[in-house]
Amino acid sequence: METIYLNPENLPYRKLKAKQSVMALGFFDGIHNGHRKVIQTALEIAKKKNLPLTVMSFFPHPKTVLSNGKTKVDYLMPLSDKAKLFCELGVDIFYIVEFDREFASLLPEKFVAKYLLDLGVVHVVAGFDYTYGFRGEGNMDRLKRDSGEILEITKVNKVECGGVKISSTCIRKKLSKGNVEDLPAFLGRSYEVGCEWNGSALRIRPYYTLPAPGRYAVTLSGGCHSQEMDVVVTSENELIPLLSISELVLNSDTTVLVTWHQRIIEAGKDSKTEHNWVHPSKFSFVWSG
Repeated sequence: METIYLNPENLPYRKLKAKQSVMALGFFDGIHNGHRKVIQTALEIAKKKNLPLTVMSFFPHPKTVLSNGKTKVDYLMPLSDKAKLFCELGVDIFYIVEFDREFASLLPEKFVAKYLLDLGVVHVVAGFDYTYGFRGEGNMDRLKRDSGEILEITKVNKVECGGVKISSTCIRKKLSKGNVEDLPAFLGRSYEVGCEWNGSALRIRPYYTLPAPGRYAVTLSGGCHSQEMDVVVTSENELIPLLSISELVLNSDTTVLVTWHQRIIEAGKDSKTEHNWVHPSKFSFVWSG
C-alpha cells in the first residue's frame, strides 16, 4: 500500500499521476466496525470495477484546526496504525490531506473537483453522515450533484452495536469511563496503545488515548513476545505494571504495545468488590515465528 500526503503544493503533480479508483472517505479514527463497513463496501465495488481502492483521511482533526487549537482531540490511533490496518483491509492508496484553514474554506464543489475528480475518483463510498467543504455544507445527498453528475455514490447506513451508533466519539466516551471490555464489539478487536518504558512506568506515545484511571487486565507485547499482567493507569497518564516486566518485552526495538482486556478496579474502589478477572497464570509468554 502507498501512503501519500496531500497539500495544495503537490496536488498538480498528484493529478498527473492519478489513475481511476474507488475511494472511501472519512476521518477513520480508530477504524471501528462502522469504518470497516465503509471500507469493505468500497473494496467490493473496486473489485467489481477492477479498480484500485483508495482511502482519503485528514490530519490534524478538523475540530483542532477550526477551534484554533482550543479544542483537544483524544485520538484513538496515530496515522501509522491507520496505515497498517488499511493495508490489511485491502487498501491500495492511503491519501492523507493536510487539514488547515485554507482546506477548511474550500467550497464543497471545489473540494470535489480538486480532491476527488482531479485524483481520478469515479466512485465514492462514505457513511451516511459524512460532510465536506466549507462549514461542512457538503453531504452525501449532494455529492453527485457537486461532481457535475460524474461520480457514482454509495452511502453506507448507520452501523450499531446494542442499539448504539458505533462512532469514534462513543469509543472515546467508553475509554473515559474505563469500559475497555466493551470495545471489541465496537472496534472489531481489543483496543491497543503504544507505550515506552521509562524504567518505572509505561508512558503513552502520541495520538493514543488511555482509559480512565484504575486497574486493568492487559497484555504487553514487544517484538515476538507478550506477557499478561495487571497495570494501574494513573491520573498522570502513566501505566504502572503490577508485576515485573520480562526483559524479552522491554529489550525489543519496537514500541511496547498494550492490549486492553478488562477493568478490574475503578480508581478509588475497594478491590474486594471490584476484582472479577483472574489471570490464567502469573506470567505467560507467546512466541511467534
